[in-house]
Amino acid sequence: MHERGVFVDHSTVYRWALKILPVMALIFRRRKRSLGKSWRMDETYIKVTGQWSYLYRAVYKSGDIVDFLLTAKMPPDLLRPARR
Repeated sequence: MHERGVFVDHSTVYRWALKILPVMALIFRRRKRSLGKSWRMDETYIKVTGQWSYLYRAVYKSGDIVDFLLTAKMPPDLLRPARR
């Protein structure tokens, strides 16, 4: 904004971000496409930069990745079904 001759304090930009980001998140959540009828969940343990990590992937039947999660520790909510 400085390049265009508009001088704004960093706290003003922060307040704008607090106001507009929840609105943008809601819009993007609505536009997110739904999952197909056939998908599966992959779970594996891989080494990333010398540290072992858990990799979870949601994969379509065609092999395209829907979403993934890479964590250092296994999330507690994923541990519960395995204890049955």
